[in-house]
Order: sequence, then structure tokens, then C-alpha cells
Amino acid sequence: MRDVKKVVLAYSGGLDTSVILKWLQETYDCEVITFTADLGQGEELEPARKKAEMFGIKPENIYIEDLREEFVRDFVFPMFRANALYEGLYLLGTSIARPLISKRQIEIARETGADAVSHGATGKGNDQVRFELGYYALEPGIKVIAPWREWDLNSRTKLIDFAEKHQIPIAKDKRGEAPFSVDANLLHISAEGKVLEDPWEEAEEYVYSRTVSPEQAPDTPTYIEVEFEKGDPVAIDGKRMSPATLLTELNRLGGENGIGRLDLVENRFVGMKSRGVYETPGGTVLLAAHRGIEQLTLDRGAMHLKDELMPRYAELIYNGFWFSPEREMLQAAIDKSQEHVEGTVRLKLYKGSVSVVGRKSSKSLYSQEHVTFEEDTVYDQRDAEGFIKLNALRLRLLERRR
Repeated sequence: MRDVKKVVLAYSGGLDTSVILKWLQETYDCEVITFTADLGQGEELEPARKKAEMFGIKPENIYIEDLREEFVRDFVFPMFRANALYEGLYLLGTSIARPLISKRQIEIARETGADAVSHGATGKGNDQVRFELGYYALEPGIKVIAPWREWDLNSRTKLIDFAEKHQIPIAKDKRGEAPFSVDANLLHISAEGKVLEDPWEEAEEYVYSRTVSPEQAPDTPTYIEVEFEKGDPVAIDGKRMSPATLLTELNRLGGENGIGRLDLVENRFVGMKSRGVYETPGGTVLLAAHRGIEQLTLDRGAMHLKDELMPRYAELIYNGFWFSPEREMLQAAIDKSQEHVEGTVRLKLYKGSVSVVGRKSSKSLYSQEHVTFEEDTVYDQRDAEGFIKLNALRLRLLERRR
């Protein structure tokens, strides 16, 4: 342990990471650099700076960075080009944030000469895997310190006792048993544990913070238009926006209309099932919009192949393999498919649902001339007879053999 001289800690300023900060100083007797990423979690981050200073962290060793644009541009949007859903439902809000945090931690370690990195993920969850696969992919020789796998502070009570012993401020709502744990960023907010551990019990309304209930949503629908270029959204209702600004606006519109709630029992990478309650209002709207523009602009073969690849791509992200060669290979194929995915989608947002009600594109493959039920001059219906007979040939031969 004494071999560690300097460690970069992913630091939120909450109870767990504040205890970890002090524990690192005591256990490893090392210099600690704190890194707090603003990924759009919606919380004031300056208190984290003051808390770090309270532990004696030098100002030059406190990193608080606004990464919202990079997060959406380089991680969220590439994932949405694939229409990625884990186990058919989960939009991967927590999963996609971890590679960026890992990447920046390693960059800070290089800049400061740190020989170790640390995180606050527990030994039961997915995040420990995601963080550490990222670390090792970018810096194979880095030392990783995972306190939850090392210390004996294995309960909320012990954490609070440690905090009180070392005069670490504890938020009042953290005294006793917290009702559930929360992870948030610009794409989603998730709630797990405590009152949510029984999958039979419906989540109470107080669990939700980004969306109104569908029952309380407006009685009249909201119509919006989302414009795409090369598979990425670039404008809402004709107004061009930066990636983070656009997702923020979709969150507002979706949240006001009760869109994006998900109650899911999922399979963690470590092997157990867990129940999570997710709110992804903007992402839910974006997924519908992206599929809507692909309907017009993607060739059938490309679209169907994309849908076949998607579950594998989503699983790679969920399991923490963002920096793996297979994810990059799939990303290259997905990005190639998006070259002509551009145009505008009109959506109807209403009481928890989002529906595509219109789409247009200068790159459209939709030919009204071919598909019309009226008389046309471009399609000879007699051609279908040979097409059907050739496709039926093997079936007819099989039946003759029987």
C-alpha cells in the first residue's frame, strides 16, 4: 500500500466518496487528487471543491470539469446511432457515462504523475467493472484502488460512524437508512436499492424526479420536430442546438409529458439480477425520432443488419467494453450506415407516450410512385410471380421429398 504515491479519485463530494478520500489518506498515506465530472447530473458541484479543501487537498489537485458537451457528442450520440437497448428496454444511461469518467481520470493521472486511480463503486455492481476496464484499456499498468473491495466499512452505519469520527459532514438525509441510491447524468437518472429491492412493490411517486406521472401530464399533446444530420439530432423545431443543449431540451419536453419511465429487473454483468427505476425522458424521445428518420433513409438490408448487431453492441456498453476493439468495429459499421440518415421527424408527445407522426428527408428511399395503390407506370405486378416462385422453389422441393 505504501507504494502508492498519488491517486486520482472519482469524487462526488457525497458521503461514500468523502469517506473514501479520508480512508485513502489514512490507509495509503498518499497524495489524493479529486476529480468531479459535471455530466449534467443537475447538482451544484462547487460544494465538492470546498469539501475536498476541508480534507487538505491542494487547490491545484481539485479537478471539477464540465464534460456535458463531450458526454453527449462523443458518447451518447454515437450510442443512439445504434438504437442501443440493453435487454430490449434499458437506454444505458449509467453505463455510457463510465467510459468518459475513466478516460478523464487516466488523463489527469498522466498530467499529474499519479500512479493510481480510485472509484467508489461497490463489489456487487456493474460500475466497478466499467471503471476498471476503462482504466486498464487506456493505461494497462495503472494501480486501481477499489475501497469497497478492501475495507471493512461494509454498511451505511459503519460509513456514518467513520464520517463522524473524522468530522466529515453528513447530509441529514444520509443519517440512518437512505430510501434508495441515485445516479444521475444528462441522459438519465436511476434509482436502486432499499425501498426498491422488492420487485413486486410499485415504486412510489417520490422516486421520480425528472418526469411528471403520465396521469398528471397535460391533457393536450405536444408536437415537436427533430432534425437529423448523419444520424445525429441537430435541431428542434428548426432551432439548431449544441448536443448537450438539445438533449436538455428533449429532457424538458419529455419530462413534462410523462415520458421515459422504466421499471426494470435486469441482469448485472457480475451475475445477479437487480431492480432499477430509470427516467430517460429525452433519450426515449430521441430513440423514437431516430428510428423514425431511419425508416425513410436506411436500406432494408442495412436496417435489419443494424438491428441484429444492436443487442451485442448494447451488451458491450452495459458490460464496460466501450474501449474494446469489437465495440469500435461495430461503431464503424453503425456510423457507415448513418451517412444518409438526415431529415426531419415530427413527434407527438402525450401522457407518457411518444409517437412518430411525420417524417421527411431529401435522402428518402420511400417512393410513393412505387407504393401507390393507384395506377402507376414504374412497377409491373406480373414480375412478382417469378419472384415468388423462385423463393418458393426450395419449399416445394422439400415437400416433394417428404
